[in-house]
Amino acid sequence: MDLRQMEYLVALADERQFTRAAALTGVSQSGLSAAIRNLEEELGSSLFTRTTRRVEPTEAGLALLPHARSMLAQAAAARDAVVQATREVAGSLHVGAEQCLGIVDVAALLERFHRRYPLVEVHFAQAGSHDLVERVRSGDLDVAFVATTEHLGSLSQTVLGSEPLVLVCAPEHPLAADARLSWADLVDEDFVDFDPTWGARPVNDALCAAHGAHRNVRFTVNDVHTLLDLVDRGLGVALVPRHVADKPQAARLAMVTLPDGEAPRWVVSVVTGGRDQAPAAPRLLELVADGLPVAS
Repeated sequence: MDLRQMEYLVALADERQFTRAAALTGVSQSGLSAAIRNLEEELGSSLFTRTTRRVEPTEAGLALLPHARSMLAQAAAARDAVVQATREVAGSLHVGAEQCLGIVDVAALLERFHRRYPLVEVHFAQAGSHDLVERVRSGDLDVAFVATTEHLGSLSQTVLGSEPLVLVCAPEHPLAADARLSWADLVDEDFVDFDPTWGARPVNDALCAAHGAHRNVRFTVNDVHTLLDLVDRGLGVALVPRHVADKPQAARLAMVTLPDGEAPRWVVSVVTGGRDQAPAAPRLLELVADGLPVAS
């Protein structure tokens, strides 16, 4: 067993899907599958049951999982200890993020950064992506994790991942019975959506407008869980990134796929201001490049 195999195991157990696990670990799907198969052969036990739609850990896989997480955590702590001892960094770092990005667990990333660079004073702000971009541009933030590709101008952007948009609705809603939507189904529907400063809102507005699907946004929110609660109560439907539909709070909701090839992907990036950023900012970006902690 090696650390790379443990990383693949944890990603696959968390994502329950080879495609996303491969994307998150930066390996091809066939490479991930081969590594898991080699690990199973080495241990003499099946670690996952595979179907055409989902992957589930077996009892053996579940038994190995906490040890795999522990190995990865210990390896990260060891690397951090070496860096801390040899590369002292001080000063301050101002970081922002939109809520529930899914592609990256910003809190876990900041925890690791603090462990590696304890002398850096970290300041954190949560806001909509468009507000965060403006704060990076003004120099108020050094780094921001956002879900927008708009209005970046000269800012430095690194794409971390993307997801499709899906529709969620209450199980009693007429659209819940549809396996796949047509745009005509959304005409004059009542919607719950995020504030226009959030990355998903302009994407949703442009998407529906492009297909002539006039919609009534009755509820505007600044919180993912409030959005899911309002949808669950039958007060509207919502277009959300796939990981939001997979949250435990959305377990009762129906998820409906948008028409093939016509839904833009929701893109998560890290943006920086370039020359005037804090000296500690490149250190945070090094951790991002080293591997993203993924939000559950």
